[in-house]
Amino acid sequence: MKEYKYKINGNPYTVTIGDLDDNKVEVEVNGVAYHVELEASKAAKVKPVSTPRPSAAPRTSTGEKVIAKPAAASGTGTAVKAPLPGVVLSIPVKVGDTVKAADTVLLLEAMKMENAIHAGTDGTVKEILVAAGDSVLEGNPLIIIG
Repeated sequence: MKEYKYKINGNPYTVTIGDLDDNKVEVEVNGVAYHVELEASKAAKVKPVSTPRPSAAPRTSTGEKVIAKPAAASGTGTAVKAPLPGVVLSIPVKVGDTVKAADTVLLLEAMKMENAIHAGTDGTVKEILVAAGDSVLEGNPLIIIG
């Protein structure tokens, strides 16, 4: 319902207008309710507003879900896992790079913040399981360090 305040010839009026349904509307003027029926030829057809349905989750061109599934590590080593759900922004390392435990191996955007994901162990990058732009869930393995 919408409320309007008018002054006509110096007299104040408070007008509340309800929803339009089949050319009928309930109008209240200074506390007095009126049932108003608009002429069909002059009234524009108004459809009631329906609640929009949520859209489907995004998918790739092949129809697969965008969220990366936890991949099984093909080799032995330590998996660097996502500490929280987010989107992979960049991966500053490549397979074969030697990393220290404090080195940043991945940038993850989560809750509108960039999070530097560190290797956690010294070693060599054996496998990168995600790509920039991938959505990951908490606990997903991201990189294997051996």
